[in-house]
Amino acid sequence: MGNIEIIGLHGLPEFDISHDLPKLIYESSLSSTGGIKSGDVIVVTQKIVSKVEGMVRDLLDVIPTSEASELADKLGKDPRLVQMILEQSSEIVRTDFDRGVLITESIHGFICANAGIDSSNIEGDTKIALLPRDSNASAKKILKDLKNLSGIDSIGVIISDTFGRPWRDGHVNFAIGCAGMSPYIDYKDTIDAVGKVLKVTTIAVADELAAASELVTGKSLNIPVVLIRGCEFKPEGLVEESLLRPKENDLFR
Repeated sequence: MGNIEIIGLHGLPEFDISHDLPKLIYESSLSSTGGIKSGDVIVVTQKIVSKVEGMVRDLLDVIPTSEASELADKLGKDPRLVQMILEQSSEIVRTDFDRGVLITESIHGFICANAGIDSSNIEGDTKIALLPRDSNASAKKILKDLKNLSGIDSIGVIISDTFGRPWRDGHVNFAIGCAGMSPYIDYKDTIDAVGKVLKVTTIAVADELAAASELVTGKSLNIPVVLIRGCEFKPEGLVEESLLRPKENDLFR
C-alpha cells in the first residue's frame, strides 16, 4: 500500500424508502469506476441510509412534553426538535444555553450534538433525519447485497456521519457503522522504522476512511457514496468490534 483512490459514485438519486440502496450503489460503481474490486471499501453517508430506512420525521407530527418545552426555551430551539432529541438520547452530556448547544449520548451510544438529528439535505422546512436504528446492521445488509451483486467477497462497508470532537474545532466524518472489515488496524508488537516494538498503537482505520471520504462527498456535492480503493484493512472478526469507548474509560466526561 502507498496510494489510495477515493472515487465518488455518480448518478445516484434523491433517496427515499422506495429505493434499493445496494443495487443503486452497485450500478453506480459500474458506471463510475468499472465496478467493485476485491479490497474496496464503500463509504455511505448516514443521511441516505436514514432516508431509505424510513428514519425521516416531520416535526408537525411531534407533540413536545413540558420538559422538552422548558429546555427548548432555554436553548432557543424548536420544542418539537428538542422532544425528538430527548427521545433519541440516553443522557444529556452538556448544555450551553448561551450558544444553544445540546450535547447528548444518543440511544446508540454516540456522543454528539442533538443526538445526531439533522435537517440538512432533507426536503421540507419541518423534516428531520434520525440516525439509523442500528448502523452496524445497516452496513451488514448493504455488504451482503453488494457481495451478491458483485461476486466479490472481500469488501468493506462503512456508514459515516459528521461529528464534532473534544478539544478541537471543526467537524470530521466518523464511522457509525461498519461491516466486512475490522474498524481497527492493530500495530501492537510490530517493529517501527527505527527498530522499536510498538506497544499500544491501534489505528481506527474505519474513522480515517470515513473522514477521508468527506473530501469527495462534501455537504453539497450530491455524492453520498464513495468507493475507496487501495486501503489496508483486516477482515471482520467473529466478535463485533465497537469504536465506542466504554464510559468507565472515557476521561473526557
